[in-house]
Amino acid sequence: MRFSYSFLVGRIVTLRPRLCKDYLPGQQFKICGAVNKETRLVHPNLIRKELTRYPINAYNHLKKPRKVIPTLRIAVCDDMYDELQSLVSLTNQYLSFNSLVAEVTQFSHPDELLTTIEAENFHLYILDIVMPMVNGLELGKEIRRLDREAQIIYATTEPQFALQAYAASPINYLVKPIEKQTLFDTLTLAISKADLAEEQAFAVKTADSLRVIKLSDIACCEYRNHAVIFSLIDGEEVLSRTIRESFSEYTSAILKNKHFLQCHTSYVVNMRRVERFARDSFTLYGYKVVPIASKQYPAVRDAYMDFLMGKGGNR
Repeated sequence: MRFSYSFLVGRIVTLRPRLCKDYLPGQQFKICGAVNKETRLVHPNLIRKELTRYPINAYNHLKKPRKVIPTLRIAVCDDMYDELQSLVSLTNQYLSFNSLVAEVTQFSHPDELLTTIEAENFHLYILDIVMPMVNGLELGKEIRRLDREAQIIYATTEPQFALQAYAASPINYLVKPIEKQTLFDTLTLAISKADLAEEQAFAVKTADSLRVIKLSDIACCEYRNHAVIFSLIDGEEVLSRTIRESFSEYTSAILKNKHFLQCHTSYVVNMRRVERFARDSFTLYGYKVVPIASKQYPAVRDAYMDFLMGKGGNR
């Protein structure tokens, strides 16, 4: 009886001891061939040997892989400990059930979350509303001011705040006790809308090392004295080595991301970090001012307006 391996074409497999006495266990082979044709294993040394006696499950690599969403970050904020743990537990159940990988961070006070988001972004926020000092409505507005694309889910015992909550453009308003499936459906929708493109990274050669920086951590880039200064959202500045190409060529990979815009010959800005827009400059969170070239103003204005309206796409 012969077994078809045609759907494994192009894969690399490692032999188990019982598969073939002519080769050592652990040697790797690449499967070649085509559908409906006899499939062979090709040794790196181009020695060929047919495998017709062993079923497909003899291969280790056929196990279903976990789907990995690159650094999906979820923040859960509730001042009631039991409620917070319940929301975190349900969120983790959802991730496990759907074979997703994410970082879930819990906050028991809104001030803790406000302090954190000054230097760190989350893709998804699950917020209670009735909390001390800063309620969930104010917290949601502040999150939306800092990040126009984050997904917000309200989870509260107070249904009367639903209309006010929509000032923060939440994806859903859930009333406790929350039904598990309702939360799962909302999480599915929220994650499908989460913008994970920001998790791209850019490698910067500095004077003494190679620094890999996430695009989401970059507030702006400045070209100065044949080098590039990367201003990060936590206030750190990273200086590249001298570059030979033009600034536009050097930052071309960054500019493919829809959040970034070259507003001046010597500046690239992360539009998600813009707090104020004027004819001659962007003011970023942290009060850093990035100039806008006067000749580029019409194009910069249109690009920024498109970004605010959600029309910007990866360029």
